[in-house]
Amino acid sequence: MKDYIRLDADDNVVTATRALEVGVEVADGKRTTALIPSGHKVAIRAIPKGDQIRKYAQMIGVASDHIAPGEHVHVHNCDFVATDQDYEFGTDMREVVPASGDTFLGYRRENGAVGTRNYIAIVTSVNCSATAARRIADYFTPERLADYPNVDGVCAFVHGTGCGMADSGDGFEALQRVMWGYAKHPNHAGVLMVGLGCEMNQIDWLLEAYGLKASDTFQVMNIQGVAGLQRTIKMGISKIEAMLPIANEAVREECPVSELKVALQCGGSDAWSGVTANPALGYACDLLAAQGGTGVLAETPEIYGAEHLLTRRAVSRAVGERLIGLIDWWKDYTERNRGSMDNNPSPGNKKGGLTTILEKSLGAAAKGGTSPLTGVYKYAEPVTAKGFTFMDSPGYDPASVTGQIAGGCNVVVFTTGRGSAFGSKPAPTIKVATNTEMYQRMTDDMDVNAGDMLSGGVTLEEKGREIYELILKVASGEVSKSEAQGLGDYEFVPWQIGAVM
Repeated sequence: MKDYIRLDADDNVVTATRALEVGVEVADGKRTTALIPSGHKVAIRAIPKGDQIRKYAQMIGVASDHIAPGEHVHVHNCDFVATDQDYEFGTDMREVVPASGDTFLGYRRENGAVGTRNYIAIVTSVNCSATAARRIADYFTPERLADYPNVDGVCAFVHGTGCGMADSGDGFEALQRVMWGYAKHPNHAGVLMVGLGCEMNQIDWLLEAYGLKASDTFQVMNIQGVAGLQRTIKMGISKIEAMLPIANEAVREECPVSELKVALQCGGSDAWSGVTANPALGYACDLLAAQGGTGVLAETPEIYGAEHLLTRRAVSRAVGERLIGLIDWWKDYTERNRGSMDNNPSPGNKKGGLTTILEKSLGAAAKGGTSPLTGVYKYAEPVTAKGFTFMDSPGYDPASVTGQIAGGCNVVVFTTGRGSAFGSKPAPTIKVATNTEMYQRMTDDMDVNAGDMLSGGVTLEEKGREIYELILKVASGEVSKSEAQGLGDYEFVPWQIGAVM
């Protein structure tokens, strides 16, 4: 393996593939002038103060001082600058060659939607009913579910909001979309919604707005109406006991890949995220799109600085402008809250070699592959387009994935370089390591090692195909590493927007 990687001929930095001592040649006789940690950047030519620092053939920042060849390039000498993009629409469209024939074993629901898991969900409208929901779910131990082998479990989806909020606007609408998305999710065979009764986020309003009707497998109740916590718990247990035999009747059947919606997610990123795992996931997304499936990219603040590359792939100007509208909303949102679009990367990201949000975004956007951008959606909005799509969300992983699942994603693929213990329900999470060292250190948490793209000669196409085939296996019931550890009960985090009153 080489000491460094140069990603594009236009770049004026390279990335160290191992810790480099002083005096290691990096280009044209230029040698390192300081210890360079693995994954960090080295200048390969002089970069005058104020000039662009370029990686991925794009600007990732400007030099805050003169940078000599061989010098370490990081937060001490690279400044973030706000981007002012000249947007183009549909100018980088790559043909998707349609393919068919790939299948997985899924649960086909009465409405035609297809699930990859078979849970019973308890969804709360407000934090005040969280304890009741958890105690109902806790009653259904593996021993009590032993007679229902086709049921994956009973899950409580609880959160910290639902009251002290406006009864309209972005925050209220986003929470209602999350509740609707989980109530109708194809990975749920039954749903019990539990409220307090006096909260702002009324269950009855949700039922009316989305046309939800009570049935044997969809029930609602309020603690105040039932008359107390203990009675609510007892009634909730009884309602779910009645759902279990019905849910157990579900069986897997062969379904086309076009029924898959895959959340494309990353967290705990490092400099290798944009070189190994993210492009490999992007290749898997392209394979999915060719089969008529859907990939859903999210985390709007973490594509900032790369959005111009996505608009060039938009199937229409309207789709591209919707993405730009999200970026503008986030610029205003962070300014109003005295933040910055460069509040990322996190300390862990920086330790892994990422310097600015522009660099992080260029790597994160690679998860979307090369297929056309067919749709752009609000947070937790139902995703209806096929192919590569985008959903608005914060960069905070649990909140972002919650929105993607609410939008219909039935599998999650999560890349990580620093390491992550994330998992999700009801959609299983597959985790992809960007580097071999972390994969070996956290082998109980990682499903795929993309580090062998650097050290083992594995190609992008080979790794992308490996991820794609694992998606089909997990969608068919194979247990991912996060599922095996029971993760997902505490990662339901609806994005809270607006004032708490």
